[in-house]
Order: sequence, then C-alpha cells, then structure tokens
Amino acid sequence: MSERESMPYDVVIVGAGPSGLAAAIRLKQLATESGNELSVCILEKGSEVGAHILSGAVVDPRALDELLPNWRDEGCPLARTPVTENHHWILSAKGKSAFPEFMTPPYLHNKGTYTGSLGNLCRWLAERAQEMGVEIFPGFAAAEILYHDDGSVKGVATGDMGVARDGHHKPDYQPGLELHAKYTFFGEGVRGHLTKQLQRQFDLCRDADPQVYGIGIKELWDIDPAKHVPGKVIHTQGWPLREGESNGGGFFYHQADGQVALGFVLWLNYKNPYLSPFHEMQRWKTHPEIAKILAGGKRVSYGARAISDGGWQSVPKLVMPGAALIGDSAGFLNVPRIKGTHTSMKSGMMAAEAAFAAVQAGRAGDELTAYPEAYQTSWVEKELRGVRNVVPLVKKFGDMWGTLFSGVAMWMELLGLRWPFTMKHHPDHESLWRADESREIEYPKPDGVLTFDRLSSVFISNTNHEEDQPVHLTLKDPDIPLNYNLPIYAEPAQRYCPAGVYEVVGEGDDLRFQINAQNCVHCKTCDIKDPTQNINWVVPEGGGGPNYPNM
Repeated sequence: MSERESMPYDVVIVGAGPSGLAAAIRLKQLATESGNELSVCILEKGSEVGAHILSGAVVDPRALDELLPNWRDEGCPLARTPVTENHHWILSAKGKSAFPEFMTPPYLHNKGTYTGSLGNLCRWLAERAQEMGVEIFPGFAAAEILYHDDGSVKGVATGDMGVARDGHHKPDYQPGLELHAKYTFFGEGVRGHLTKQLQRQFDLCRDADPQVYGIGIKELWDIDPAKHVPGKVIHTQGWPLREGESNGGGFFYHQADGQVALGFVLWLNYKNPYLSPFHEMQRWKTHPEIAKILAGGKRVSYGARAISDGGWQSVPKLVMPGAALIGDSAGFLNVPRIKGTHTSMKSGMMAAEAAFAAVQAGRAGDELTAYPEAYQTSWVEKELRGVRNVVPLVKKFGDMWGTLFSGVAMWMELLGLRWPFTMKHHPDHESLWRADESREIEYPKPDGVLTFDRLSSVFISNTNHEEDQPVHLTLKDPDIPLNYNLPIYAEPAQRYCPAGVYEVVGEGDDLRFQINAQNCVHCKTCDIKDPTQNINWVVPEGGGGPNYPNM
C-alpha cells in the first residue's frame, strides 16, 4: 500500500501561471453564480507564485477584461503602465532603420496593451483566487500522473521531498501527496514533462504539426531616469543574427519605476551548432542604439525560458479522459504579436466552463469535449489561424523576404482573403548542421558592465536547488554526448543552455560530460534542442529553480 496521503478535489490544476489562475478564478466565479460548492486546487513547483514566471511582457488585456472587468481599479500591477509608443527597428551592425507602423497590420500596433511583470500579474491573480477559496500549494511539484483502472486521468502526485542523489531517504524525507480530481488541468508551461507523457499516452499530437520553439533570454535594468519613457515598446530584428543560420529578434520595454525589460528571442530551429543564444543576446546589447539607452544603468535580474512558437497548426488535441491541456502546455502563443498571456488565460477560462458544467451534471473522468468545441469558435482560434503561416514563411524565406511575405499574409487574412493552405513545421532538433560544415563563432569576452557571463547571470536569477537530490536533467543514453554529439555537433549543449548547465571537461581521452543541474533555470531548451532527443527534463524537488522577483 502507498504511504502517500491523498486529497480529493473537483478540479486540480498543475501550474500557477496565467492559464491555471484564470481557470481557477473562472471555476469559482461559476460556482458562486450558481450557488454551488466547487473545490479547486493549484500546484505550483516554484517556491512562490510567480517565481518561475518569465515573459517580456506586453499584455493584451482582452481575457483579463472578460475574467475580471474591474481589474484596472483593483490594484492590479499591470494597470500601472499602458503602452504609449510602439517601434520596430531593423538593425545593421552599426545602425538602424525604423519599420513604418502604417505598413504593419493594426493588431501589431499594441494599442490598448500594457507592459509589466507577468510574475507580478500572476501574484495578483493568485490573491484573487485565494480570496475566492482556491487552495494554492507553492513549492510542490507535480511529478507523476495518476490513472484510474480504465486509463482515465485520476489526478497527480507531488514529488517526494528529502531524497538524496543516490536514492536513499534523508532525515527530512517526506513522501509525495496524491491529489485526486474529477478533472485535472495541465498548465505546466512550455514543454511540461507531464504534458509530454500525456501526449504520448493519448496520442494527442496525431493531427497536429510538431511544436516548434524559441528561447527567450531576458534582463531587467534600472536605467537613467532621463532616458526612461514609461510605456515605450521597441522590437528589433536583424543584427546580430546571420541570414540563413537563425531567426529571432530583440525587445526593449520601458516599464514602471524607471526599469526596462529587455531581451532576445532566438528560434530554436537555428542551424549552426556553434551558436550560443545567451551570447547572441549579450552581443545584441552592444549595438550602439541599445547600448546608448543602457549606458549608466545597472542590471538587476536575469532569466530564460523556452517559448512555444508553433501556433495554430501545432495545437494538439486538448482533452483526454479526465484531463485537459491549457495555456502554454497546448501552445497558444501568437508569435507575430509576441503575446500569449491573453490566449493562455482564455484557454483556462474555456476549460473551466466545460469542467464546471460536467461536474454539475454529475460527470467525472470523461473527455471535456465542450472545451475544444469552445476553442474552435473562439477569438483565440481565429487569432491564431490568421497568423498561422508567419513563422513558416520567415523560416523558409529568411528575415527580409519572409517578413515581407508574412506581412502580406496577415493583411490578406485581415481583409478576408484567407490563404488556401497552411505551411508545415519541422522539429527544431533536426535542424543543426554538422560542426565540420559550420563556421565557428568567437564571442567577445564580457565586460561586466554591459555584457556578462552565464554564471554571474544565473546568480542574479536567484536559482537554487537542493544539491543532494536526484539530477532532474536525465540522459536516456549517457554515452551519446561524447560519442555522438561531440564529434558530429561539437556537443551543442555547451552553448544552447543559457545557464552553463552542460560542460565537456577534461582533455584527450579523459573527457567527461558534466551536468551542473543546480544552475538550471528551467527553460527546457536542452529537452527541445538536443539533436538526438537524449535529454529528458523532469521536475526537481519542489521549490527548486529560479526565484524571479519581478520578471
């Protein structure tokens, strides 16, 4: 018999991100409106709500307006900084040209949007949820899916605490807790390790394209007040990326309290195995136009996370018996808008409405077909469908021509001239060139003022893991890094990880592949980009990872 205790709920939600919190609030709203009781629980692997949340962020408030119409008057931190200016720069090595705003589709103009910390928005939403009776358990990682005898999802179990790296139980050992639910929502974010299992178990991706990804690397800076323009939004494309090797771009958002959020997004279909997303971001900051704004400022925080870029054609089947995928677990990001908070929240709300109706009807454990039906007729589906060819066009034709063609595609959709076809995605891990066919890239050494190294960056992400615990970055075959990846791809894990987790150490015949798991910022890039899919990211002990204060 299991030594784990169990707790029953109507709905259990994995992840206190925007989708999970929106789902919980909507469930409680429906229960209150109908005069019924409904028990809702959220598990959050971070040490607190918001600790693992990272986004640019410019937020379209459409879903927030639907969920909590008075949010602007109720102390929500997002309301502090409406977007006031919108700029798009095309960078060369030394200069820039501004892309005319009148040539871009209206929904790319950021009218009516807000910029701020998504982590702080989630903290505020968590307070609203708890006031309504939602139970939130931060520091508890969902580590296992539980099933009924008929194969339907029964709930989840949290990971054991106090297990040593060699597997023995330490004095502070505590077994995990089982949470049983009529319905379980998985809002783990990008490339969730339980979501991957569900996709295999229930063949959820059989009718969808492979999901494709980017990595976003972000810093917060306090800058000279004379240079700060609250609500000013800048996006860049072009330099330092090289045409034909990689795609992506930068962002620069003037937020509250004299602070700017800046970062660089690199699509993970890049080809050169010597490329380092972290170092490309550091090099981007040396551009004269970026460096000019940062001069005299101070970096205060750092973080990284993967981004689901597949859009409409990569959305998997959303439901299975007893469970549903919401938010980034399903991949609802609108890439050309560089926004996904509103679509993630709306997905959680639609799933909540389907689950509430099912519970009230006395059902449990079936497929919530009302959720995907609602999605198919929602503004989320319409929004994603209208931009479905943008990412494939840029990948196929490059930044210049791809941007032009995708702009035409978006204008056509807005005018009701829908493209009669949908372009396909291909897995990111298949894109790398061989090292012997690639140019080596020499990145400048960091100056400690404008540019930095990875370890000092990880330090200010407040990342921490209990050192004596099982390594959560697991290898399916421990020989592959040195025997295959190193000779063919120069072992790209050394470079694609933005936290310095992976190293090849030693010399000659005395090489070894070292995993510094304590540095992991939970971005999931290794799980995505490893060319043989040999790395499997699983959750560490609850509470581990970054502790982002304002990201």
